Amino acid sequence: MAKVAFLGLGVMGFPMAGHLKERGGHDVTVYNRSPAKAAAWVERFGGSLAATPRAAAFGADIVCACVGNDDDLRSVTIGPDGAFDGMPAGAIFADHTTASATVARELYAAAKARGLNFLDAPITGGQAGAEGGVLSVMVGGDADIYERAAPVLQAFSRQLTYMGPSGSGQLAKMCNQIVVAGNVQGLAEAIHFGMTVGLDMEKVIGAISKGAAQSWQMENRWKTMVEGKFEFGFAVDWMRKDLGIVLDEARGTGAKLPLTALVDQFYADVQTMGGRRWDTSALIARLNPTKR
Repeated sequence: MAKVAFLGLGVMGFPMAGHLKERGGHDVTVYNRSPAKAAAWVERFGGSLAATPRAAAFGADIVCACVGNDDDLRSVTIGPDGAFDGMPAGAIFADHTTASATVARELYAAAKARGLNFLDAPITGGQAGAEGGVLSVMVGGDADIYERAAPVLQAFSRQLTYMGPSGSGQLAKMCNQIVVAGNVQGLAEAIHFGMTVGLDMEKVIGAISKGAAQSWQMENRWKTMVEGKFEFGFAVDWMRKDLGIVLDEARGTGAKLPLTALVDQFYADVQTMGGRRWDTSALIARLNPTKR
């Protein structure tokens, strides 16, 4: 059993911290910017709550975080009452936020300067994966620190992969988002085309989902896309945040991502339609606006 702190109890962090307590059997202290969410977590899972990231991290072997963006991550680590000020020497900070590789490397260096360790460990698998404890985790940082952290992180993971030096986890997550964006746009166009020419989409999906076109998006989102329902999973606003990180990295490295840039603009169109909180399958709403 490890002493673990978890910072950020959103739709992903809440169940992840729960798995650390129930499946992992760890001693878990939680922090959330809105204290009511932390209180609700303790009521459901036990453990304890803290008023600041620093207090949550005090004496912890591992501090996990799943917050919104680079600035949120800096706030809970090196900001006032940040976790780095409460962690004991040699402790590990594992960040599950989808953030930039730049901030991962920045906080890796800041942690090392304080005698701490930092892993960038972004996740994929969506809310359902977090609730089921079957997330995929891509980890960057020192290999020996990864080996120390892995038994704890396995509490909410189906696939846990060491990717390489600091920042590598975030770069791998960018690859994931590139593929997801392209898959959703391709699926949206296929459904739009099939509906336009009068095909039975249940039959179409039944046929093509057994071949080379198969994907998680197809299996889990085709029906709600046909119905024009977008209240499931990862929001458009968050996808645009992630694609912005991807495109910034591409500009800095010279990588060419024409499809990703185009789909990012399609998501901007969805935001303009009022779909900021719709899930990412809402790309089809651009093509079938009468379904909303």
